[in-house]
Amino acid sequence: MTTAIRSEFDQGIALTPHPDEPGRYDGELGAGWQIGGGVNGGLLLAVAGHALSLAHTARPESAGHTDPVSISGYYLSAATPGPVTVRTDVVRTGRKLSTGTAALSQDGVERLRVLATHGDLAAHDGEVRTTAAPPQLPPPDQCVGVEHAPKELIAQAALLERFDMRLDPASIGWALGQPSGSGRIQGWFRLADGREPDPLLLLLVADALPPVTFDLGMPGWAPTVELTVHLRAKPAPGWLRVVHATRNLAGGYFEEDAEVWDETGRLVAQSRQLARVPR
Repeated sequence: MTTAIRSEFDQGIALTPHPDEPGRYDGELGAGWQIGGGVNGGLLLAVAGHALSLAHTARPESAGHTDPVSISGYYLSAATPGPVTVRTDVVRTGRKLSTGTAALSQDGVERLRVLATHGDLAAHDGEVRTTAAPPQLPPPDQCVGVEHAPKELIAQAALLERFDMRLDPASIGWALGQPSGSGRIQGWFRLADGREPDPLLLLLVADALPPVTFDLGMPGWAPTVELTVHLRAKPAPGWLRVVHATRNLAGGYFEEDAEVWDETGRLVAQSRQLARVPR
């Protein structure tokens, strides 16, 4: 008998219910999800979203509400590899949606506070009215993969080795010392181990590309203050198209808007985060 090998992402967000404290879930943050000195903010949001999915599943009245529909996280301190605890509280249960909070902490220090509404994305109305369009990208094999990233960048961002990310050649002038100044980075995304996308993975993808400040000629990692993700549909298997952009940098902070499109050309997630300008 063989044992199925779980994706590194599934291992990264794995949680165990605490036997003596309802609503508490314990896990382990892996070193493979670091960026700079801390664990990637999108991965942390996925851990908290997973905890709330488990909390809703444990309640008969919200058992079908396993998909995050809207989730906002405030980053209070940098998370590091090691044990992690998520305490959840379901504050409202409805017929289609349920809302809860989650506090992610390490050694008693809170790292992330989340407010999220969960539901069943498969049950959403299929009507689509939008003027949004997916980014026009060269095929993945004509884009620039992680294997071409500078060694010093990989050394600071272990999580890039978990990704099969192909950036649009038109948006990587910053890697050659020639940032465009437009504040836009886009490309193709999937996990390196082949795991197909689902709603929890979209929370990671919303924070997966390099900071758009790279394209403004401002290298260095940009700590996230707040990140909100809206999920519009369950993604189809295959590649995701991702675009990150900013329109305003002021007072030492900038916003970063993201759109995630699936293999069928459907917009499956949108996000906005507020981050600090790199030092």
